[in-house]
Amino acid sequence: MRHWSFVMMEMVELKRDCEAIAIPSGMCRVLPKGSAVRIVQLRGGKYTVSSDIHAMFRIDARDADALGLEAPATRNAGGEPGTFSEELVWDTLRLVYDPEIPINVVDLGLIYSCVINPHEKGGNIITIRMAMTSPGCGMSNVLKADVEGMLQRLPSVAEAHVEVVFDPPWSPSRMSEAARLQLGFDLKADASPRLTQIT
Repeated sequence: MRHWSFVMMEMVELKRDCEAIAIPSGMCRVLPKGSAVRIVQLRGGKYTVSSDIHAMFRIDARDADALGLEAPATRNAGGEPGTFSEELVWDTLRLVYDPEIPINVVDLGLIYSCVINPHEKGGNIITIRMAMTSPGCGMSNVLKADVEGMLQRLPSVAEAHVEVVFDPPWSPSRMSEAARLQLGFDLKADASPRLTQIT
């Protein structure tokens, strides 16, 4: 069984039926055993694959064996085990990637605010306001679940909630300079405020 931690373009045949999420609709599908797919991205523990009819799907790392691969090693955000900090929250958010663009949701400018409050029963409540690159994005519930799931696994987190918002509308000017460079965008474009970090 092979393991890749980088983007590859080789066609592989699925070794078994495999659950997948269609991109950009966000609809769940089962890709049948024997389907030919090309792995185009591995980011945040998720594979983005393209089928022979150029449809795109996201496959979770737990289904890496269906691709004939070993699951990628789980990557934790920074910080010592058992410690909680705002920096840990932001590092964790940077592990969530858009399935079509090889950029994390923070550098893409999708995180509008992060509020951390103590929970009455102990631990913390994290509330995220998050946008999508377009109002009709079918992946909004998928990305929302990714963010909530990652944050809820952090130490001392009792609850994590994501609100998907569209005001103000997202634009490429919200991306980090590194993200805009990676995508070849004009760095001289008028930049709007990107992140609001509130604790």
